[in-house]
Formats: sequence, C-alpha cells, structure tokens
Amino acid sequence: MSLNRPSIKANARQLIRDSKPSVLTASLLLFALGIVIAMLSNRLTGISADDAMRYMRYVEDGNADAAINIILSNAPTPGAQMISFLLNCVSIIVSLGFTIFLLNTLRGAERSMGNLLDGFAYWWKLLILDIVCAVFVFLWSLLLIVPGIVAAYRYSMVNYILINNPDIGIMECIRESKRMTQGYKGELFMLDLSFLGWWLLTLVPVLGWFLSIWLRPYQELSRLQYFEKLSGYSASGSGTDAALYL
Repeated sequence: MSLNRPSIKANARQLIRDSKPSVLTASLLLFALGIVIAMLSNRLTGISADDAMRYMRYVEDGNADAAINIILSNAPTPGAQMISFLLNCVSIIVSLGFTIFLLNTLRGAERSMGNLLDGFAYWWKLLILDIVCAVFVFLWSLLLIVPGIVAAYRYSMVNYILINNPDIGIMECIRESKRMTQGYKGELFMLDLSFLGWWLLTLVPVLGWFLSIWLRPYQELSRLQYFEKLSGYSASGSGTDAALYL
C-alpha cells in the first residue's frame, strides 16, 4: 500500500480550514493549558530568576559551597514534586483528548471542545501505556541511537489504537502498533521530517507560539490519516458515524 504524503498533508490543511468547531480554537486551548501548567510546575519545582543569577555568580567565582546552598535551598518538597507530576499528567491526558477531537474531525464525526476531557475516562491506561513504551524505547536506545528511533516509530500508533478501542489491553496496543507499522516506519519518519522546517520556525520568539498552534494539529492530522490507512479503518466503510465519546 502506497501512502501519498503530499495529498495527506493537503487534506490536513483543508480539514483545519473547514473544521467546525475550529481545530485552531481547540489547539489554542491546549496551548494555553500547557503554558499555565508549565508556569505552575516551574513555580513549584523551579528556581527563581534572582537565585539563578546568584548561583551563576557563585559558580563563576568558584564558590562551590554557596552554589550548593542555593540549589539545596530551592529543592522542591515531595508535595510540590507530586503536584507538579499530577499537573503534567493532566497535560498528557488533555493532549489525548485533543487527538480524539482531531480523529473525530478527520472522520466527519460529531465533536466538541468537550472532547479535550475525554481522555480522563481511561487516564490510568494511557499513563501506563506511555510509561511502558518509554521504557521499551529507552532499552532499545541503549544499543544505539538508531534502534531507539526505530522503536519510537514501532510504538508510534499506540495512543491512536487506544482511542479507537479503549477496551484493548496495554500489551495488545503495543503488539498492534508493531504490526501496523511493519514496513512503514520509514514513511512515518519521512512524514515527521517534512515538518522539521516548520518546527524550527517555532523557535522564533512570539511568532513561534502562534505557528505552533497551527502546526501541531497539521502534523497530527497528517499522522492520523496514516493511522486510518494502516488500520484499514478508512477502507472499512464504517467511518463517519463513529464519534469517539468515551
């Protein structure tokens, strides 16, 4: 099966332009939540700007004891670390809800901004799945960088599989992703590589923020079309009525 990357990306852009509710509005909400969570997390576990400057001065002056004291005085409490961890979990779960919204958009199914909260229906399975995949990718990366990259693409469909069938088991998700990406990991890599220039532009201050709001759904809608084709969903004729309310 040949996948037409330019056609897939063009369709993703068309979906963003025509979507109602707006994909960009949902992306903006997700972006704003990410900013708020990052600020709260940094406030709980980070170091103040003044202390950071003092730390750098102590390091430059060779005053190791004073520098260490700065680090120790800013060490987050266990409670702060736990709250920061939970906030980041919320960010991951809402990101999955955004994917649900995008998949509904792609399928022409009923969707709403409420989809952003749908991931909370099986948050525990999502977190375990992400942890297991991260461990597998890390273990493959111990061999060399390339096996780690290959492993990342081998497990790249797990969240989409979980969304499509929330009752599926963790290891079954992983096995299905391995089967689905067999022979297509290179194509998925080339798809992501085609967005590299856009992601480099997001590093530009201020402009990058606005660009990332458009770029994230653009890339994910393109990836979701790969998932649809590789899973056989689009060929099954069961598409437009399958709203993913969980």
